[in-house]
Amino acid sequence: MPTDLQTPFEQGNGNQSTTWEQCIAFYIALAERFPNVLRFLQIGVSDAGVPLHVGVVSADGVFERERIKSEARPVFFNNNGIHPGEPEGVDACMALVRDFCVEPARLAALGRTVFLFVPLYNVDGSINRADTSRVNQDGPEAFGFRGNSRHLDLNRDFIKCDSLNARVFNQLFVAWDPDVMVDTHTSNGADYPYTMTLIHTQADKLGGELGAFLRAEMLPEMYRQMEARGWPVCPYVNPLKDSPDQGIAEFLEVPRFSTGYAALHHTIGFMPETHMLKPFADRYAAMRALVETTLAFTVAHADRIRVLRQAARRQGMQQTQWPVTWKMDEAKPSRLRFKGYAAKYSKSALGDYLRLWYDKSQPWDREIDYYNRFVEDVVVQTPRAYVVPQQWREVIERLQWNGVQMERIAETRQAPARYYRIRTVISRPGPYEGHLFHDEVELEKHSTTAELRAGDFLVPLDQARARYAIETLEPQAHDSFFRWGFFNAILEKKEAFSDYVFEDLAIELLRDEPALQQKFDAWKTAHPELLSNQAEVLGFIYARCERYAEPEWRRYPVWSLM
Repeated sequence: MPTDLQTPFEQGNGNQSTTWEQCIAFYIALAERFPNVLRFLQIGVSDAGVPLHVGVVSADGVFERERIKSEARPVFFNNNGIHPGEPEGVDACMALVRDFCVEPARLAALGRTVFLFVPLYNVDGSINRADTSRVNQDGPEAFGFRGNSRHLDLNRDFIKCDSLNARVFNQLFVAWDPDVMVDTHTSNGADYPYTMTLIHTQADKLGGELGAFLRAEMLPEMYRQMEARGWPVCPYVNPLKDSPDQGIAEFLEVPRFSTGYAALHHTIGFMPETHMLKPFADRYAAMRALVETTLAFTVAHADRIRVLRQAARRQGMQQTQWPVTWKMDEAKPSRLRFKGYAAKYSKSALGDYLRLWYDKSQPWDREIDYYNRFVEDVVVQTPRAYVVPQQWREVIERLQWNGVQMERIAETRQAPARYYRIRTVISRPGPYEGHLFHDEVELEKHSTTAELRAGDFLVPLDQARARYAIETLEPQAHDSFFRWGFFNAILEKKEAFSDYVFEDLAIELLRDEPALQQKFDAWKTAHPELLSNQAEVLGFIYARCERYAEPEWRRYPVWSLM
């Protein structure tokens, strides 16, 4: 291979990864030299103003997205560097794209499939280079940082879209509508012999025939091919207890993660996680093998995958009920053949406790419990449409970025509707990725005649993007806009009372509102310790009385038209 076509990894000692500047310069030069194979362009900038790029590889020189879509060509998407401290996918992609350019047989094998790639997604983190942020990782010699310039983990940002990167990604993903995605990573956690572990779109959550195809056909074949290449794969090692020998659970990749986000668009997603304790050169080789294996399967079965995706969309447009949360089925583990090391415990030299360690002189190979079935948890009745009031523009923007079809209501009118009132919310004790995230939400359902104002947004659900709309607008969904705090203002009362005046009014309210008196009596029985606290007593009455109620308080503002 000529030196000018070698990547920084190939020119180094097997423990070096490209810089952002080297990476982008490499692709620009490659695209200029092979214009009939590679199109490489800037698609936006990061929060720190660093350019974001995308590349397209086509076997017949067709790069125009509209033509590719009109001809129903399969699209395989490879995203790299979302965590720049996990860079083997960045380097492997460079070599793979180069080989498409210089190896005619490899390029021809793509057929009609388009290879779409983001060379380095978290560009801010990639230029924040050091060798210390990944404390347990074996190489490379220097690498980027997990957080972007706003200290955000971009693999938690696909729904909330705080970063400019995520906004660009949402729009890119919807515009190209990839059939299969591989988002490259490095793991941490337990020790075991495998270099490659794999997270994939959870098949039960993906649902229908598409989920069954992933579980029964695609994954087994990918595992067989990786074994044949000398890089056996196991599922991402997510131990139920301390170590893998006690069983592992499949990862439930909710929409904040790339694979969970992909599932909202009925795309099969993979998140390969090479093992941090393996040499960087091995992680690089295993990652390239995984991307090539997934790509080869996609090319061979592209027509089937596209048919199943379209069927999933049609089914979504007709579903009368939608699951919005899933939970692991603990009663029905399957069995998985797993290679591991003996987990042992010894007294810590630092404190008065036992520390876990793995004895590599005692490898084992046996079946373990594998919890890979997830069942529907919260299921909602599908509305005919949602109405998002125009003032919630941050929510409307995100729906638009994701291709959700909406129409403005032309004239103010009334319509029968369902709405939720937030009964209780339990939030994380501290900030999570820049938000106050609501871990638990309890709702009350109500029916009313709603006023739909001219300019509000009607979101019909007989559309291809129904799943994205439902799983972001239903408050209980894993990563709904409500959970991420986009509607936090409704959780605050805007008025209050002066206790010395309200004391007499409270007695009137209890006399005039029998239902309030019943609630107050029950509260007193349940909480006798609070009766000496004037603020608690008066606050209970004020929050639940009808006379001074604030109708918008705790009313989720999105209407469901049934």
